[in-house]
Amino acid sequence: MSDFVTLKCNTDFRRLYNRGKTVTDPALVIYYSKNRAGICRIGITTSKKIGNAVERNRSRRLLKEAFRSVCPNVIPGYDIVIVARSKTKYVKSTRLAEIMHRIFSEQGMLKEEE
Repeated sequence: MSDFVTLKCNTDFRRLYNRGKTVTDPALVIYYSKNRAGICRIGITTSKKIGNAVERNRSRRLLKEAFRSVCPNVIPGYDIVIVARSKTKYVKSTRLAEIMHRIFSEQGMLKEEE
C-alpha cells in the first residue's frame, strides 16, 4: 500500500488554496496544511497555461514520480496540493524531487534523519 492518498474533492482543494500555507518555486507551487487523518494526502493540479493535454499529463507524471521519491520522508498528517508551473514540463523528475525535498525540509515536514 502506498504512503499517501490522492485528494479528489474540490472542497479539499479549495480549503488548501484558501487556508493552507503556500511555498513557491519557479518550477512548482505547494499548498499544504495539517490534517487529522494521520496520513499524507496529495493532489496535483495543472492548468491549461501549461500547454496541451500531452504536456499537462507529462507535468503530472513528473510531479507524481518526484513526490513518490520524497514521500517516505514526509511526516504523515499533511494535505498537500502541488501546482505545476510552465517550467515544470522542462525539469527532470530528479530535479523536482530535490526541489520538493528542499521545500519540505524548510517547512519542517520531513522526518528527522537518523
